[in-house]
Amino acid sequence: MTRLDLTGDVVELTRTICDIPSVSGDEKALADAVETALRAYGHLEVLRDGDAVVARTNTGRGTRVVIAGHLDTVPIKDNLPVVVDGDIMRGRGTVDMKAGVAVALHLAATLSEPRHDVTYVFYDHEEVAARLNGLGRLVRNHPEWLAGDFAILGEPSDGTVEGGCQGTMRVKITVPGVAAHAARSWKGSNAIHSAGAVLDVLRAYVPRRPVVEGLEYHEGLNAVKIEGGIAGNVIPDLCTVHVNHRFAPDRDVAAAEAHLREVFAGFELEVVDAAPGARPGLEQPAAKEFVDLVGRPPAPKLGWTDVSRFAGLGIPAVNFGPGDPLLAHTDGEFVPIPEIRQALHVLTTWLS
Repeated sequence: MTRLDLTGDVVELTRTICDIPSVSGDEKALADAVETALRAYGHLEVLRDGDAVVARTNTGRGTRVVIAGHLDTVPIKDNLPVVVDGDIMRGRGTVDMKAGVAVALHLAATLSEPRHDVTYVFYDHEEVAARLNGLGRLVRNHPEWLAGDFAILGEPSDGTVEGGCQGTMRVKITVPGVAAHAARSWKGSNAIHSAGAVLDVLRAYVPRRPVVEGLEYHEGLNAVKIEGGIAGNVIPDLCTVHVNHRFAPDRDVAAAEAHLREVFAGFELEVVDAAPGARPGLEQPAAKEFVDLVGRPPAPKLGWTDVSRFAGLGIPAVNFGPGDPLLAHTDGEFVPIPEIRQALHVLTTWLS
């Protein structure tokens, strides 16, 4: 098992944990290394559920902060081991999100007397189906492990505080037709042709840009897949358009569904899956203090992240971590080394 030096150079720690492969479903080796390293520090209580590891201080402070990050990555594609080129570290997991994990591990080891009690959460299966998500499993099995007044998810944010997140919903819109031989198409009704009306709705749709607690979110409604037809000589009797909706956190899942049913009135619509967004919560004192320390205007999170799970527990949460989120999942993902050090500096200053 690889030994992790949590108190040394945070950049070298980032390199080490990146070079331990941990594609979703294969996090055990990294989780074992993280657990072993954290148990060496007497000021931490260390807990484990599957391949999720939780470490927390218990100094009796009046407030508790949760700092969380996922251990898994998307599949490796000739991009490990990592390569350091000047001020850039390249390789799978560098930006999403092992640089953020390394920062949290260093904080856990070195801050024995933080001014807020801190719970550090390192979890598995973030990059796959929501039902497998390790943080979701902790919410179900051990919600008391996640108790806190404010949470920071170390997802890449270019060192800016990104407040809350948008919700996400996938729906199927099914358009019926009547099957017929393609040589006698007028005897049937082409469902794929009729689905053009759904595409017309999507082309004409103007997404909202609501301001929620001072942050402007940008919604989206897009066809992401279309299915129809059974053979090259048969008029299709069914066509299904798969639509992805990203909605601002001023709407819950029920309101988002009601909106889509209004937009697609007259069509058969089935919700495939949905996850709520999270309001920014930046008015919470610990959050405001943190934003002020970062020194940059906060931004909205225009994707979905696990801050939503904290919001579901009533814990205001933000995204803050090194690296450009647009590089996540790309073959050439990289993180600027100065951003790793800056994220550590900000969080150390805030918690010391």
